[in-house]
Amino acid sequence: MSGLGRSGVPVSPLGFGAAVIGNLFTEVGEEQAHETVATAWQQGIRYFDTAPHYGLGLSERRLGAALREHPRAQYTISTKVGRRLEPTGRGGDDLADGFAVPATHERVWDFSADGVRRTLDASLERLGLDRVDVVYLHDPDDHAEQAFREGYPALEKLRSEGVVGAIGAGMNQTEMLTRFVTDTDVDVVLCAGRYTLLDQRARAELLPAAVERGVSVVIGGAFNSGLLADPRPGATFDYAQAPDELLDRALRMKEIADRHGTTLRAAALAFCSAHPAVASVLVGTRSPDEVRDCAEQFAAPVPADFWQELRDAGLLSDEEPS
Repeated sequence: MSGLGRSGVPVSPLGFGAAVIGNLFTEVGEEQAHETVATAWQQGIRYFDTAPHYGLGLSERRLGAALREHPRAQYTISTKVGRRLEPTGRGGDDLADGFAVPATHERVWDFSADGVRRTLDASLERLGLDRVDVVYLHDPDDHAEQAFREGYPALEKLRSEGVVGAIGAGMNQTEMLTRFVTDTDVDVVLCAGRYTLLDQRARAELLPAAVERGVSVVIGGAFNSGLLADPRPGATFDYAQAPDELLDRALRMKEIADRHGTTLRAAALAFCSAHPAVASVLVGTRSPDEVRDCAEQFAAPVPADFWQELRDAGLLSDEEPS
């Protein structure tokens, strides 16, 4: 377990991303969701990440229920603010936003100080907890002014009051995360999909800045939504069908992995975790078998010759750690 930035909040090297048990794209049954979290615990995972956005609160409710049987001091949980849930009577489902749940609520963008507190209070109620360890500003891409002027100071105040242990921002881009690292006193940033075997945009500025400032990085989207887990025609990259160029690149990586007696999944996870700025890698799993596989792949050593062949083939920069 390593600590997040200067906060000392511990996270396991492999973390559980709970968007999937919020019925991301397809339904996951209650029992299966509970067993998936239980299996993550059995595999030694002690860091769990969720958000109100995930299934309109379903992820938080399920995660809180599954963790209730464990001592609170033995795990770290993070949630997010920025999307406030408000009841709606419009009916229908939430698939337009990616979740197979009834559209009982609508998401309201709100990075105000009051919105941050209200959103966190609602999350605590759904989780059944009196505190969370980490709070991220969630996807403030189009709300930068309010996020920096109101949302971040609100989180800083919550941290100073001891309500939360660590604060940060979670996004699918690197530019604004780099600004959070350099211009604020965040403990951690969650970078999704921008430091993987296929997309290393975080390498140029975000990761060096994090190392320099003593800010931890949590990596999400290590498989780029599927392509690096199972490269095949029709596989997804960042939740859309993978372009032919990226599919070909992933297939070439898989061939090299096969030759070296490893797997592309193991390599994808090892790549993310190797950078000195990275404290934890989140994996989103929807079944106990998927959790066990991710834990096994994460623990598997990846031969040095594999990385060298990737470099020789022009598939990995010489600058990348491995």
